[in-house]
Amino acid sequence: MIQRRTFLLGGLAAIAASRTGAASRLETFTEWQRASRSTRADALAPTLEFIRAADRSIDAWLQVAPQRPTGDGKLAEIPFGVKDIIETKGLATEYGSPIYKGRIGTDDAAIVRELRARGGVLLGKTHTTSFAYRTPAPTRNPRDTSHTPGGSSSGSAAAVAAGMVPLALGTQTGGSVLRPASFCGVTGFKPTFGVLPMEGVLPFAKSLDTLGLFTNSAADMLAAWDSIGQPTGRPEEFAFGLPDPLPEVDPAMTSAFQQAVSRLRAAGVAIRSIATADTLDRLVEASRTIMFYEGARFHEQRFKEYGDRLADMANLVREGLQIPDARYQDAIAFVGTCRTRMTELYKATPVVLVPAAVGPAPFGLSSTGDSRMNAPWTAIGTPAISIPMPVGAALPLGLQLTADRGQDARLLRTAVRVERLLAEGSTIARR
Repeated sequence: MIQRRTFLLGGLAAIAASRTGAASRLETFTEWQRASRSTRADALAPTLEFIRAADRSIDAWLQVAPQRPTGDGKLAEIPFGVKDIIETKGLATEYGSPIYKGRIGTDDAAIVRELRARGGVLLGKTHTTSFAYRTPAPTRNPRDTSHTPGGSSSGSAAAVAAGMVPLALGTQTGGSVLRPASFCGVTGFKPTFGVLPMEGVLPFAKSLDTLGLFTNSAADMLAAWDSIGQPTGRPEEFAFGLPDPLPEVDPAMTSAFQQAVSRLRAAGVAIRSIATADTLDRLVEASRTIMFYEGARFHEQRFKEYGDRLADMANLVREGLQIPDARYQDAIAFVGTCRTRMTELYKATPVVLVPAAVGPAPFGLSSTGDSRMNAPWTAIGTPAISIPMPVGAALPLGLQLTADRGQDARLLRTAVRVERLLAEGSTIARR
C-alpha cells in the first residue's frame, strides 16, 4: 500500500542517481529549458535529494516516483508534478481522500500522456484537498509554513514555490489554481475552458472544471505553454481594463494592487475603468450554484456509499441536491449572458486586471481561502493568470490578468510584459 508520502528511487531516478560527478540543481522552467539535454538528465538526482530534504516541512508531495518519458520534444528531461485528482498509471491517485488511500491509477490522463510524449519526466503526485474541495491537504505554504498554501491545487503550487519542480499541473473549478499561486508567490495559469483535455481528471463540476499550470514566473509559463505545443502569439500593446469600483478585498491586497496599477501607468500603460462590479458579484453566486448542483450529482453515489467520510464534500452533496433544476438552468443562462457582455468589454480593453485573491494566505491550515476573486472568470471560461506583485518581505499577493476566451497567447504575452514592468518599477522605487 502506498503511504501518504513516498519517495521511490527506481528506474529513471536510479539511472540519474548513478551518474558520476556533482550535478547542479536546476529550479525554474527557463533554467531547465536553457540547459543542455545531458545537464537536464544530470539535474534529476539533485532535484530528488532536494525534495527529500525540503518536503519534510512543506509536505507538497503524496508520492515521488519519476517515470520515463514516452516520447521526445521540448520538454525532454524536464520534470513535472501532477495533482492527485489526475490519473497516473502505476502511481498513487487517491483524490486527496483517506477513503482511497492506497489506490493506484490505472492509466495516464490525457494531459499526462501529452507531457510525457513531449519528453517530460513525470516526477510524482502532489497533494490536493479532498476531491478538490475544501477539506485541507497537509501541505504548508513554503513562504511561511504557518500559513495555508491555498486549495485545491495546494501541493502543486507549493512544490513550484519551494523550487522542487519547474512545472506542475493543477485544476480549477472555482479558484484552485489562481488562489494558491497568489498565496505561494508563483505564477498560476488557467487556460480557456476546454483548451486542455480533462480526460482522466476526476470531475467536480463539468461546466467549470479546467486544467491549470504552475511555474515560477510568467516568462516560465509562456515557455511551458510553447513546449506543450500551444500558440504563443506576439507582443502587443493596448489598454487594460480596471473594475470600478474595485472588488472588496483586504487592505494589504488593496494597497499592493493599487501600487501595481500605479507602476503600470507610470510605465505608460493605458488603463481604463470598466463597470463590472454587479456582474462579478452575481457571477460568484451563479458559479456556486453550478458547482454545487453538478458536484452533488457527480458525487451522489459516492455519498450514498461513504456518507460523512466524504468530509466537506458530504455537505456540498446535501446542499447541492436541494438545488432545483430551474435555479441551475437560470445560473447557466446568466453565465452565458455575462460571457457575451464580457466579450464586448474585452474588445475595448483586451486584458482586465483584478486581484488574484482577497488577501494574503490565511494563518493555519484549517481554511484554504476565499475563491471569489477567481470564480467569475472560471464561470465564463476565460483564460486567467496570477503573477506575483512586489510586496517585499510580506506574504505573497498575486495580480490577476484575464482575457477573452481563446486569447490565451495574448494573455500570456501580456503577463510577461506586466511582470517585467512591475519588476522595473520595483527596482526604481527602491533607489
